[in-house]
Amino acid sequence: MTDLVIRPLVAGEEKLFDSMPDPLPQLRQISYADGIAGGGYRPERTFVALRGDRVVGRAAWLLLPGSVGEPWLERFDLDLAPATETASAVGAALLRSAHAAFGGPKVYHAALPAYWRRQPEVRSVAEATMAAARLAGLVERRERIRFSWAGAPLPAPSGRFSFRPAADAAEINALVGRIAEPVVLTGAETARAVAGVDLARNPLAWLTGTPPGHWRVALRGDEPVGLAGPTADACFPMIAYLGLLDDTVRSDTVRGGAVFGELLADSVAALAGGGAYEVVADVDAHRVAVVAELERTGFRRIRSRVVFTPA
Repeated sequence: MTDLVIRPLVAGEEKLFDSMPDPLPQLRQISYADGIAGGGYRPERTFVALRGDRVVGRAAWLLLPGSVGEPWLERFDLDLAPATETASAVGAALLRSAHAAFGGPKVYHAALPAYWRRQPEVRSVAEATMAAARLAGLVERRERIRFSWAGAPLPAPSGRFSFRPAADAAEINALVGRIAEPVVLTGAETARAVAGVDLARNPLAWLTGTPPGHWRVALRGDEPVGLAGPTADACFPMIAYLGLLDDTVRSDTVRGGAVFGELLADSVAALAGGGAYEVVADVDAHRVAVVAELERTGFRRIRSRVVFTPA
């Protein structure tokens, strides 16, 4: 067998990266060529594993221009023509070489199609790359699901809650301070890497293009019980932030679910009223009740991201 060669790309070798067939063509993601053109991908942060002139593994770390954080592994593909164990070993060697060049391992966001565990051909691809990540010293931390609403009818409000725009930034910050853990955070990883912002704790520092009056406050009577940050001023319309406050709501599954569902629908309606045809939202996969409420509201899964971090 031809010896394995692992090396970074050099400028002008974009076609070499793309010469490897995409193992998950159904996955919506930025192309490597577009990433190079936009400056997020760079040759020195892109590594390939070669047998002769054939690419058997490729990995590209992404960092948007002007970012304050570190690059993360965004594209990682392996040739599964040999045994899966062999492919994973090649992938681990590829990652170790890159980590050595970078001065240490970086976060890996393994992007996968929705319901990837139910599709044997997709699951085999995922298991090979994730096994390689583990062999290279990365640890699986959590799974995030991206949902999309694309015009489905929204549930009618129950009348138990009312909704209004946030008064100002001071009110938003005060309500954020009363939310222990938001249930929807879309783009949190990008906010941290690009601007060093914790979207859960300081969303206004990231959502600078969204006026406070576009935020939505859910009320029971006169008391705020939830806060949402729908925005059309990011790369696409999204529910960037949504959380419930008031201990009685968060501790009551029935009422908490009702507030979440109605605030979600209200936020989507606000974006749709402004012309949005699609709205996305990211949720941790372990939040089963939240996932169910998103689907009841007309959202559909479009992808998953399994997050690996250095041990």
